[in-house]
Amino acid sequence: MEQPICCGVKLGQCVPDFKLETFNPGTFGFGEITLNELRKKGKWTVLFFYPADFTFV
Repeated sequence: MEQPICCGVKLGQCVPDFKLETFNPGTFGFGEITLNELRKKGKWTVLFFYPADFTFV
C-alpha cells in the first residue's frame, strides 16, 4: 500500500507522479499532463507553488 506524503518533498528526494490541469495560451485550451509523461519525453520540469493566488502565471 502506498504511503501518503505528509511533509512534502525535500531537496534530493524524487517527486512522486501527479496529474496537473494545464492551460495553453496559444489555443486557449485546457488539458492534463502527468509528471511521468514529461519524464518519458525527456522534458525538464520546474515545479513551484504560489499559495493564495488564483491567477495564471
